[in-house]
Amino acid sequence: MSDVREFAEQSNAWPFAEARQILKRLNGKTPEKGYVLFETGYGPSGLPHIGTFGEVARTSWVRHAFHQLSDIPTKLFAFSDDMDGLRKVPDNVPNKEVIAGHLGKPLTSIPDPFGTHPSFGEHNNARLKAFLDAFGFEYEFVSSTERYKAGAFDATLMTLLERYDEVINVVLPTLGEERRRTYSPFLPICAKTGVVLQVPVIERNVSAGTIVYQEDDGSKTEVPVTGGHCKLQWKADWAMRWTALNVDYEMSGKDLIESVNLSGKICRILGGKPPAGFSYELFLDENGEKISKSRGNGLTVDEWLRYAPPESLAYFMYQKPKAAKRLYFDVIPRQVDEYTRMLEAFETQEPKKQIDNPVWFIHMGNPPTERAHLSFNILLNLANVCHSEDKAVLWHFISRYRPDAAPETAPMLDRLVEYAINYYQDFVRPAKSYRKASDAERDALIDLADRLKALPKDADAEEIQTQVYEVGKRENFADQKDWFKALYEILLGQSQGPRMGSFMALYGMDESLALLERAINGEDLAA
Repeated sequence: MSDVREFAEQSNAWPFAEARQILKRLNGKTPEKGYVLFETGYGPSGLPHIGTFGEVARTSWVRHAFHQLSDIPTKLFAFSDDMDGLRKVPDNVPNKEVIAGHLGKPLTSIPDPFGTHPSFGEHNNARLKAFLDAFGFEYEFVSSTERYKAGAFDATLMTLLERYDEVINVVLPTLGEERRRTYSPFLPICAKTGVVLQVPVIERNVSAGTIVYQEDDGSKTEVPVTGGHCKLQWKADWAMRWTALNVDYEMSGKDLIESVNLSGKICRILGGKPPAGFSYELFLDENGEKISKSRGNGLTVDEWLRYAPPESLAYFMYQKPKAAKRLYFDVIPRQVDEYTRMLEAFETQEPKKQIDNPVWFIHMGNPPTERAHLSFNILLNLANVCHSEDKAVLWHFISRYRPDAAPETAPMLDRLVEYAINYYQDFVRPAKSYRKASDAERDALIDLADRLKALPKDADAEEIQTQVYEVGKRENFADQKDWFKALYEILLGQSQGPRMGSFMALYGMDESLALLERAINGEDLAA
């Protein structure tokens, strides 16, 4: 695709729109630091969750789009706010008592309840890096604790100390009356307890680079603002990071719009330029509630990957980032099928259309050529009627329907078979509810069976589908949807299902007729 840059300049795909925004911000010139810096932020107070993956994935796609539009070098920082004080014990960790006695301390100063790392923060950082690495993201991990203690932020912290009043005057109007009385952008780390203190600053010494706060007993303590002796309140911290690192692009959740605006004002006070970026909508659980790291609601990456390939998760993240998404198990089959359809469509598209296809971004411009052969929904229903957890049983049917496919030659399909079995075991089978046919439905099933017997054994999906459709018309169902719903409920034990012609062609004519006969005779199909 030699004309990618030309196509990219005209593309309506959202990553290209974001990349063009960055180029405009830079006036097409390389920054003084020598590269464009993309950043994603991670708060390791809870285990990494799927929203974190989504932010890194989306930022990576914008970065990839930028590479098509410009030759300016780039970097991506995955930044961990691991110096934050832990406010409460997360619900989804073991050995909660290990953490309970260390509340208020930086995450990297709290013992690891999992017992695998020197601190809770380092454990969660490792989890983040592990699943980002598993997806092949190119990034540099950056620890807030390490940067603070190494002095990387010292110059910007000193600037904030000098311009303390300007920062305060921007922040205070956004706070409640009680919080205003105690607010300081600097949070000292107590030398005695190791706790991150939220205390008023009663004195400042710009030349010495220190602040003074009052202890509970009335004594005064002076502490440097540099070298990791203090950290910043998170909105000031965000602005300080943008300034110190000279961040060019960072996206964030819609719930942080006001925080982005406030941090942008502080960034300008510090002499920096707020990054470009956009606000994405939040992920919701099946009840429409925001997904929380500490509560552990919604799906984890590991849970998704038990039931579907990683590319389907990436596809879910790509779609409409500014629209709220419900993230629960029922969304998985559709995402798998939509991803595979897009992958198959890619091969036949013109180059200018290919770069608008989500799979072009998901695979960083080099999508695989293998076809899935069968939809995930069809495989789920095959597992259903086979009542089998054995891949070999499903492949017996698949190989007759798709003789060109085998586990060795169609690894994508083989993976989908395994995912379908897992999904069927955990979600479909427990929810099955077969019903018996009414007299009118039984007559329609007899009619369908007679029509299928008249077809050749090797009838294709379209021939079978035509007969299914004709029965629905002939038997005077008020709506064709009622006929298909009846087939799903009687034969498959569910209210929705696959295209019946495709399913019966896959399952086999003899097997489909046997299934119809059992339903006609009123047998228990759940057995």
